[in-house]
Amino acid sequence: MRARWMPLWMVVVISFAPLASLASQNALVRLTVSHPGPFNLAYLPLDLAPRIGADRAEGAILQSLHAGGGGIALANLMNRNADFAVAGLPAVMSLRANGGRVVALMAINDTPVRVLMVRADLKGKVKRIADLKGRVIGVPNSSLTSKTASQQLTELLLRSDGVGPDQIRLVPAGQSWAEQSTLLESRVADAIMGDEPFASRLQAEGKAFILTSLADPATAAKVPGANYLHATLATREDMTREHPGEIARMVRVLKRTLAWLAKASPEQVVDTLGMRDPVERDSLIRALRAYPNLYSHDGRFSARQLADTELFFRATSAGDARAPLLADMVVDTWSGRKP
Repeated sequence: MRARWMPLWMVVVISFAPLASLASQNALVRLTVSHPGPFNLAYLPLDLAPRIGADRAEGAILQSLHAGGGGIALANLMNRNADFAVAGLPAVMSLRANGGRVVALMAINDTPVRVLMVRADLKGKVKRIADLKGRVIGVPNSSLTSKTASQQLTELLLRSDGVGPDQIRLVPAGQSWAEQSTLLESRVADAIMGDEPFASRLQAEGKAFILTSLADPATAAKVPGANYLHATLATREDMTREHPGEIARMVRVLKRTLAWLAKASPEQVVDTLGMRDPVERDSLIRALRAYPNLYSHDGRFSARQLADTELFFRATSAGDARAPLLADMVVDTWSGRKP
């Protein structure tokens, strides 16, 4: 058989193709963001962004650093393990009140989704919030300098039904399916201020029941500022001075993702996330249908939400003089504002 020779120019092109691909990869800006998850409903845009190519469309690679709670995500931000974090705005305010030089950049949620669920074997014993007196309640992990919005909400709800913080015991619950389901199944906690779609999945599997939810008007009426801003993009103050280009890129990535989400069906979302487990798929589809107004469509800060967040935080800070003003920590340069 006669040898087939390849022209020199083709050899050069083929030889340099992997190098060109590597150079292209290196040209992308790496954006590291810490947030609860994976597949936590409120923070789903962070898991979706790389799947739909929203990051590469903006010349970036988005890398998620999952955390067991908003407080831990913010700790990763302040420890420089990440340059961005997503957490409840009240948790960002808590960090700021404790000296953290952190700012809020963008709204990701439009309405908060919080679910108080109880172990299934306690159904006959726990019928109202007051029945949690003397019990163990799991809340997403806080840090030494930042109390999660979920913990703040738990304390408000308990207080509204006559239960003081010294009459229950709090344990870290994490903000993933594995953490929350394990905590209940092991009976380490009697109840959890939990997340969707995990709460609905636990209820469908007969492992827990939903005691109350912020989606319930009667519950929301007990909470000052019940429509506070939940998932919020945050960063350190030094990033706004030294890396404004990266912030602009990060905001554009998330705005692309929110615009995609606004048009996608629940089935498209689970397919894009690559979910194969039928129970996991069904739980997320049900949750997406149940909360059609969960996500912001444009990432802009809402004056209504900010006012509610201020009210919520001040109700939980009990008059603490260190309580920050949102006017000093909301930077809307890249995201914008709306009524």
